[in-house]
Amino acid sequence: MKIKISGVVNDSIVDGAGFRMTIFTQGCTHHCPGCHNPQTHDMECGFWADTDEIIKTAKENPLLDGITLSGGDPFLQPIPCTVLAQAAHEIGLNVWTYTGYTWEEIFDNNDTAQIALLKNTDILVDGPFLQEQRSLDLYFKGSANQRTIDVKQSLSTGNIVLWQPSTYDIF
Repeated sequence: MKIKISGVVNDSIVDGAGFRMTIFTQGCTHHCPGCHNPQTHDMECGFWADTDEIIKTAKENPLLDGITLSGGDPFLQPIPCTVLAQAAHEIGLNVWTYTGYTWEEIFDNNDTAQIALLKNTDILVDGPFLQEQRSLDLYFKGSANQRTIDVKQSLSTGNIVLWQPSTYDIF
């Protein structure tokens, strides 16, 4: 399946806990002032990639703990991102997804493809980047309004459960 991306980083330690492959999707409608990845906003930029090739590369890296779907906004391409998430789980990797949407907005959109991506995500970092709440003291997110959500626990309990890093996760 094809996915429009800005790029892939095969050895990230800043886009979620552990050693990660980060896929930067192309396209974002949030246009947050101060965004770390403004080159990913324009849907006309970037390039088409094959999800099978991305997973093949992930399989070849025995050091990976997981993949991260970033952007841009992965929820604008939920079907190929879900394919990537499912394939990552099949090879034993966890999945982090970053989005400018909030948890509540994803459910309020009532988009079955977006909800499928959410359900195939282990950790969701939600909410727009807000320059006035920017902090370098936060783990794996840029502004204090963003939440790091344990998706499986949240879906299981019906309440948002925030992910808490362990010493292993941050060092």
